Amino acid sequence: MPPLLAMSERTDSRIDELTRRVQDDGIIAIVRGDFPEHRVIEIADALLAAPVLVMEVTMNTPGALELIQMLRARFGQNMNIGAGTVRTVEQFDAAVNAGAQFTVAPGLNPAVAAQARNADILHIPGVFTATEAEAAHAGGSRLLKLFPADLGGPAYLKALRAPLDDIKFVPTGGISPQNAAAWADAGAAALGVGSSLVTGPDQSMADLIKRARALRQAWQPKTGSP
Repeated sequence: MPPLLAMSERTDSRIDELTRRVQDDGIIAIVRGDFPEHRVIEIADALLAAPVLVMEVTMNTPGALELIQMLRARFGQNMNIGAGTVRTVEQFDAAVNAGAQFTVAPGLNPAVAAQARNADILHIPGVFTATEAEAAHAGGSRLLKLFPADLGGPAYLKALRAPLDDIKFVPTGGISPQNAAAWADAGAAALGVGSSLVTGPDQSMADLIKRARALRQAWQPKTGSP
């Protein structure tokens, strides 16, 4: 029988891998709202074509767990599927059991962060202030969701990163192709993009691909800089 790995060796591998994937792709496409299953499949197909390879379904989307399970089964070889708005340990466990490869939260719940570390799952907690960012980083979170990012804009992220340059932020809220490059210049590790990308159930897939490619073009020259 091979020797047991130490906790630090055993719990970092998948977290490290998903952290790299999120940063390499640079865009987390967020699905929130009442979408029928066939529409979510079309959305994932369009994102894959763009390509945007990281997709998050929020837990307050009707049927979120079933959608996550379906997406993992259908797109798991080509995309990274996560759960958003994961605010409790119970929601975290349900999301991971459904197949979520990473989880995202609007705020910092230390119990959820600890559960994620123990499960070797990348969890991206939400922060806004330097104090919150320090607490999340000290607790072991590898990526932090800067939310709501549109309140401070890229200048706020740049100011945060002046003393906290070892912390990787994922601005979320108000991100668009028009400001993606400014966020990259300010030091964002990736971007969380919701309604400016996936606008709703009636959106044409041609429009979604156009928006995703515009985001990709705005972000791509900066990828890997932070």
